[in-house]
Amino acid sequence: MSSDPRRWKALAVLCVASLFITLDSQIVTLALPSMQKDLGLSSDSMQWVLSGYLLSFGGLLLLGGRSADLLGARRVFMVGTFLFLVSSLLCGLAWNAPILLGARIAQGMSAALMAPSALSILMTTFTEPAERNKALAFWSGTMGFGATAALLAGGPITEFLGWPWIFLINIPVAAALLALSPRILRESKPSAGKRSFDPVGALTITVALVAAVFAIAEAPRRGWADPVTIGMLLGALALAGIFVLVERRSDAPLVPLRIFRSRGLVGGNLVMLLLGASAFGMALGASLYGQQVLGYSAVVFGLGFLPMTVVNIGGSALAQSMVAKFGVRVVAASGLLLIGGGCLLLTTIAADGGYWSDLFLALVIFGPGLGACFVAASIAALSAVAPQESGLASGINTAAFQIGGAIGVAIVTSVSTSFATSPEPKVAITEGLRAGFGVVVLFALLGIVVTFTLLSRPRPAKIIPLEPTRSGER
Repeated sequence: MSSDPRRWKALAVLCVASLFITLDSQIVTLALPSMQKDLGLSSDSMQWVLSGYLLSFGGLLLLGGRSADLLGARRVFMVGTFLFLVSSLLCGLAWNAPILLGARIAQGMSAALMAPSALSILMTTFTEPAERNKALAFWSGTMGFGATAALLAGGPITEFLGWPWIFLINIPVAAALLALSPRILRESKPSAGKRSFDPVGALTITVALVAAVFAIAEAPRRGWADPVTIGMLLGALALAGIFVLVERRSDAPLVPLRIFRSRGLVGGNLVMLLLGASAFGMALGASLYGQQVLGYSAVVFGLGFLPMTVVNIGGSALAQSMVAKFGVRVVAASGLLLIGGGCLLLTTIAADGGYWSDLFLALVIFGPGLGACFVAASIAALSAVAPQESGLASGINTAAFQIGGAIGVAIVTSVSTSFATSPEPKVAITEGLRAGFGVVVLFALLGIVVTFTLLSRPRPAKIIPLEPTRSGER
């Protein structure tokens, strides 16, 4: 297959889409007080402005990824982008809490269509391994920048323009993406064979993911032993079991189970899950320490993440060449070692500390590790499948990071609360956060174990025929 001459323009379009998907998952954080004041949001409603996006995004990613394979990645990307435009407009014009929450859920749905289809287009556009690795490095660097840019931009936009503009700025961007996509993005050929969405499989896995994410997101508030938390987790496990049984017997499964025979895909996504837990858990802890202990405003402290963003982009860029020389195992393990080392430094934070003495060095160490590990885990997972299933693999990969983030936030929050025992508020918060950062160190160590157990130097994907097989043979 000859290289697409538009491929680098296509990468720019896809990275812009990735940037705004990432921005919208975090940018509302600093605007929540203004939303509460204007719309009369309750405390629960404020949480669901964040969690509603996460639930619909994480719950529908597999369906979005498989849709890209069955209908064509560009088509699904454009449908998702149109929904993103409409839902952003509704968010910006929301006149009450129900409208805002419903629009946020629709935004999550649009992200679940856009993210895996965009990554699928990237994987099929860049067919040469070295160029594909470079493209993945740009993609992951954009995501890392988006997470920090959300903290940098959310405060000033809210303060000077008003909270509706954190959503309304999406509209011209989405319109530009819709205009450019037919001209620049290549359309993938829909998968051969029976084009079925496997409705029972789609329903069971979507509800299972939503139940799991809901339970994890609510656990810090309700408690891990709360009947609702336990019931939702058990329900998610039961539905996941039903999903596996359905997929084994389906002639056109949503997720062909043979895809999990790939050590690269399984290992890459387990590393991505632990990376998400580490990234979101560390960011939460650092933000709480900076604002509640050191006393920085949200806007000022957002700038404190800028050094980490810069070195994150550098780590992503360096990783693509390092993977070619040393393989994904070495790069992923090195990244996780930096992540663990940065969080180990954070376990020494002091209640009377400061940004330069307690945070700066840890963030600078953590940043390149995050970028390098993201690139290596993505290459390991996505290079291990046939092009016809790149959309599904992209959905799994994105879901792993998002669900890992939910797990990381929930566990770090629970542990930090449990260890915050001092009668002095700032000392108590600091004690709890030290323990929370220690948990992130454990996430990184577990990721290193997975890396050396399941990952190896990437090999070209083996193209697996997609002819329907008999029931029970998957």
